[in-house]
Amino acid sequence: MPGKSRLLLTLGTSAIALLAAMPAIAQTQVAAQAQSKKDDIPTIETLVVTAQRREETANSVGMPIQAFSGNTLQQLRVTDPKDLSTIAPSFTVSQSYQGVPTYTLRGIGFNTINLSATSTVGTYTDEVAYAYPFMNTGPMFDLERVEVLKGPQGTLYGRNTTAGLIDFVTNKPTEMFEASVTGEVGNYKTHNFEGYVSGALAPGLQARFAFRTEDSDEGWQKSNTRDERLGEVHRDGWRLSLAAQPTDKVDIDFSYAGWRNKSDTLAAQAIGFTPATAASPFNAPGVVAYVASHQPTKADQADWAPLSTRGTDVGTGLGIAGPAREDDDFDALKLRVGWELSDRVRLVSLTSYNDLSRNAIFDWSGAPYEILVQKAKGDIKSAAEELHLEGATDKGSWLVGAYAAHDDILDSNRTLLGQNANVGTIRFFGSTLLATPFNSGGYTALQMSQAFRTYEDVGNIETDTWSVFGNLDHKLTESLKLTLGLRYSQDKQDYYGCSRDFNGNMLPNVNVVNRALFFTAYGPVAPISQGQCNTFDPVKSFGLVTSKLDEDNLAWRVALDWQATEDVLLFGSVSRGAKAGATPINAANISTQNAPARQEMLTAYEVGVKAGLFQRRVQANVSAFYYDYTDKQLSVYFADPIYTALARLANVPEAEAHGLDGDITWRASRSLTFIASATWLHTEVQGYTGINSAGQSQNFDGRSFLYSPKFQGGLTAMFDHEVGDGLRLKAALNGRWQSKSSADLEGNPLFAIDGYGLVNGSVGLASDKGWELQVWGRNLTDEYYWSAVSSNANTVVRFPGKPSTYGATLTWNF
Repeated sequence: MPGKSRLLLTLGTSAIALLAAMPAIAQTQVAAQAQSKKDDIPTIETLVVTAQRREETANSVGMPIQAFSGNTLQQLRVTDPKDLSTIAPSFTVSQSYQGVPTYTLRGIGFNTINLSATSTVGTYTDEVAYAYPFMNTGPMFDLERVEVLKGPQGTLYGRNTTAGLIDFVTNKPTEMFEASVTGEVGNYKTHNFEGYVSGALAPGLQARFAFRTEDSDEGWQKSNTRDERLGEVHRDGWRLSLAAQPTDKVDIDFSYAGWRNKSDTLAAQAIGFTPATAASPFNAPGVVAYVASHQPTKADQADWAPLSTRGTDVGTGLGIAGPAREDDDFDALKLRVGWELSDRVRLVSLTSYNDLSRNAIFDWSGAPYEILVQKAKGDIKSAAEELHLEGATDKGSWLVGAYAAHDDILDSNRTLLGQNANVGTIRFFGSTLLATPFNSGGYTALQMSQAFRTYEDVGNIETDTWSVFGNLDHKLTESLKLTLGLRYSQDKQDYYGCSRDFNGNMLPNVNVVNRALFFTAYGPVAPISQGQCNTFDPVKSFGLVTSKLDEDNLAWRVALDWQATEDVLLFGSVSRGAKAGATPINAANISTQNAPARQEMLTAYEVGVKAGLFQRRVQANVSAFYYDYTDKQLSVYFADPIYTALARLANVPEAEAHGLDGDITWRASRSLTFIASATWLHTEVQGYTGINSAGQSQNFDGRSFLYSPKFQGGLTAMFDHEVGDGLRLKAALNGRWQSKSSADLEGNPLFAIDGYGLVNGSVGLASDKGWELQVWGRNLTDEYYWSAVSSNANTVVRFPGKPSTYGATLTWNF
């Protein structure tokens, strides 16, 4: 393939250029040494990371890692995974129309709406897999550091991933007593509290308790048509950690963590219509004019169906009452036990149990009409066990182990579509069929006019995954190290579910209209009764959809690290990762919409350099990468005989991505530090023909991946300076910019995500007596931007980011 050849040549050239640059770098360092001694400027802080499941300095690990200390996260106000994009711009978080976050790293993501879907970007807390992104929607707090690992991470961590992973490392209990409390106030009637207490309970036993609460009592989204708001925040999180050392060879870490979220759900902004409904005579009266006259220009402009409309019962079509709000719970238990079997061998057991429950009401209409309102209910129970041996040799280290996990998942929602154009179409044609033999149920014109307002989508999934793995680091010479990693995994998934009638409201349209339309292609179809599935299987008629996935894969990594000088590391690697197959929970008219997508595979080629320059006043990390993608999982359209185009999952046979990724930290002076990072990226689908939103076949060859801008970059300045009398002046300024991208493969202008930039800042005083006062602002320029675009089969909607927020924080350390 010409594209692949060009990229391999580019990577090879990059490697040669990096090698050639080493003498010049060394000379520069020598020339700068005298100046450094003269200025007596401190070097950059060296972070210890556990990217390879053992403690190492970040600059000694031959893989692309961005790591941030807890102090940096606190000063930059990183309290949510989506905030990480401000300092690690190659990582982005988008909003799906069911409120499930979509993670993308270096352009590799999975555009699903389902609570039950795992991500291409794995997330871990203290080595425990949080395999489902919704598990991370509580607050972030009391962190020792965060590590962003780029590229496949299938050989050392429990669940395979194709894009990379993020590891949240929490602060551990201390021997000495420590405590802190923080209070915050801000606009939108914000009042947040955070704190911790840590210390020894008895000899060989320490404990730490930490918490964070977040409340904003005034919503930031305003209805365009009435005096209503959405956007209140009410969430809290906690963590109790215990550390015990019953003997000098055994250590035990236990934690119970959890969060609760009762925040408002995000409202969408309608910007247009799908091809099937743009000129439909069945659009709700006034909705076309509303969308034309309310094109959004600010983040706070939005609209949603009035509660008086959606909360009212219409015949058998029961409404959805209650506020548009989350009501979610998450509890996580972890037990880690380590035994020192000898001076060089250690046995580790890691046991975990995660329990997520979601109950939420959200409105994705983007207009004051009942176009798409949903009430979601979901539960995920995930238990896992890892057992591994780790050891050291004279020339390196090794690790072998096994991992097993079992997940039980319920992913369901009830939908209201009372004023959706597609519903109007079905009701109209249904009224013309009432006098035909298809109306064997004797439905009336009134029943048909009230039908298809509400239904349920239900999916029950059981997954089992197990793997065996090994990793070896071996020094070939004093400066050259070889790393070999291997993991064999097996993933099984059992699914049963469907779209089904609710309270008899689907019976008139399914038993009359759907049966009439299916008759010409499939012959007579038996009607359904109340509560039954209305998803149609051409072989089995209406009924439950079932499927099984039973797949295995081999993930591996081969890497060479060359320590060219004490402060310069060059590395190259070839690795392969996998993401397990997935089954969607869709509004499924045809059973093929709920058919699973098989596992995807990504092979990554990477070369890079990590260089400490100017006597460690500058740290530069740069890498070039090429990704060869097979069977990429993608949510696409399906040509439907009734609704033109509906969603399903598919595998794109071939795709590729390549780019340049880097970050530079410069300690400009004793008080001032700059951090810059950027990613240049090219992605493309190859040789794929699918269905577009008009239900027509389209060739998508050469199209970019969803949510994959060609450039993402960030710049941070951090200032910390003594001003006398035991006071320090602390300030931070952070900016991030990304170029345009798209939320679909078609290139439809409605689905474009414009390039945008965000600026955040803070300034404050800290005292050696233990207190710190800070004023801060996020999105200081009040930039209007949106992270995602979606369609609800009628309107096309944007999901805006927050407008400018600001406030003050007071911390007291004891």
